[in-house]
Amino acid sequence: MTLPASEAEIEVPSAPVEDDSVVKVAGRSPTQLAIARFRADKLSMISLTFTVLVALCAILAPILVSLDVLNPYKYNQDLLTEDGVTPLGRLGGISWDHPFGVEPGTGRDLLSRLMLAITSSLAIALIATVITVVIGTVLGIIAGFSGGWVDSLVGRFIDLVLSFPQTMMLLALAAPTVLVIRNDLSSVPGLGVLESRDLANGLFVIIILAVFGWPPVARVVRGQVLSIREREFIDAAKLLGASRRRLYFKEVLPNVWAPVLVYVTLLVPAFISAEAAFSFLGVGIKPPTPTLGNILRNSVDYTSADPMYFFLPGVLLALIVVVFNLVGDGARDALDPKAHR
Repeated sequence: MTLPASEAEIEVPSAPVEDDSVVKVAGRSPTQLAIARFRADKLSMISLTFTVLVALCAILAPILVSLDVLNPYKYNQDLLTEDGVTPLGRLGGISWDHPFGVEPGTGRDLLSRLMLAITSSLAIALIATVITVVIGTVLGIIAGFSGGWVDSLVGRFIDLVLSFPQTMMLLALAAPTVLVIRNDLSSVPGLGVLESRDLANGLFVIIILAVFGWPPVARVVRGQVLSIREREFIDAAKLLGASRRRLYFKEVLPNVWAPVLVYVTLLVPAFISAEAAFSFLGVGIKPPTPTLGNILRNSVDYTSADPMYFFLPGVLLALIVVVFNLVGDGARDALDPKAHR
């Protein structure tokens, strides 16, 4: 029989010695990993910087106009040639006082008008995007989670909306719808004739973009929900007696925010282009209130007399759309590293 070792013979484990060569690795959440991947993409970071500058320009433009720093409505006939159309000087009248030149026929500062145009176009695009995403996300969650006849009904409704030609509906409904909206806005105190007209036209474009823009969002969200509803945490929430509302907005919605966020970054430039196209067709906010679309439409009449008047707004619109799309591509790659651009 072996006797137990004495207390002196018992080996006491020594305290662990810290080794400077051991690198401590801190765990990071999926959001932190996505941000790190996005920041590692130089092109996406450059695009994000330009996007922030565009947003700041849109925010500051109305403030600068109210402070009389920018004068998008001031006529400067002395900056035009004797024919009253062509700007004085080279490249459309570009100078230190007017870095982008002046508008042919009026002499209005083009930089001021473009900055205020960004405000109008971006506001319409953002509001339409929010409405589109809310409608598409809610219907996509309901259809994907409920299944059965609810899913079929929402799917057929999506097909019905997609079957309508958006541009033709826009042109056909423009006059009567805008008239109804203006009549409703006429009773609002403190709203002038010009403001009510611009607000009515802007609301009409937002409604058209949202009504015809939500079906793709609903389909994307529905596809995500079909896989999420079979997960264990959904079954656990059901066993705990969670209501439908909680299942939709507390359990499912946080797990579909990534594709929705990517879709938001792609919808904004698409709606900016759509607003410009609608204004170019004569539907939307009318001059003298500037938007990128109505400036481009007006510049077509002066392509030979002042090519810069057409070139600068066109390049600006193209840059805004491209950088927003690049930010969306970067967000998609960061949130889904398996996807390739």
